[in-house]
Amino acid sequence: MTYLERSRHQQFPFHLVAPSPWPIMVSFALLSLALSLALTMHGYIGNMNVVYLSLVSLLGSSVLWFRDIIAEATYLGDHTIAVRKGINMGFLLFVVSEVLIFSGLFWAYFHSAMSPDVTLGGVWPPVGIQAVQPTELPLLNTIILLASGATVTYSHHALIEGNRKNALSGLFITTWLIIIFVTCQYIEYTNAAFTISDGVYGSVFYAGTGLHFLHMVMLAAMLAVNYWRMRNYHLTSQHHVGYETTVIYLHVLDVIWLFLYIVFYWWGV
Repeated sequence: MTYLERSRHQQFPFHLVAPSPWPIMVSFALLSLALSLALTMHGYIGNMNVVYLSLVSLLGSSVLWFRDIIAEATYLGDHTIAVRKGINMGFLLFVVSEVLIFSGLFWAYFHSAMSPDVTLGGVWPPVGIQAVQPTELPLLNTIILLASGATVTYSHHALIEGNRKNALSGLFITTWLIIIFVTCQYIEYTNAAFTISDGVYGSVFYAGTGLHFLHMVMLAAMLAVNYWRMRNYHLTSQHHVGYETTVIYLHVLDVIWLFLYIVFYWWGV
């Protein structure tokens, strides 16, 4: 019995995933990216070519994998209510893991900030470090993120109510707000007076805000895909689990940024 025949005769609401090469391809691409980054940073590889190749392989495999998932959800009808509940639960567990990662970074920050030793000059930020001022780009980025949370909520509620025009416009504005945030964060990094190699302050600052920056880049891509899918009538008022997880992701990153702003930019200067 073929996969399609088995799917038609199954007596349960769960999705039997078809054999796919993309999970193993993504796994090897991630392994290659991690190894090539580590070896390049330690001088064992003299150029970035292997890193770029690994990154292209990862992005290509991920796009093809996501294409298959979109086809299963939109055209094959495999994402039943039970499957969507499982996806939401899995994504919530992923969010918990993200919160724990950032909790570790906050712990590292407080460990040095609340008891700076003599090597730091006994003060925080350490002697010689000119911290980023909280009333400059960080404040603008905070306003942008709070606005994006409002616009994406407006779009989500409009989609639930069947108002396609407002849903599209709210999502379009949200996508551009996140792109502007990422651009402002990049400008902040390129103009900062310290780098990631400037002691514990630079390390923990760029680890925390940089990890959030990478998440925001991924969020911008997720919002763009959702906008494309909404324009092509993939998302309905009752069937938009991908958009729901993206909205949750945005709100979680908003809250994490508020803590980053309060601790890293305002309290820590």
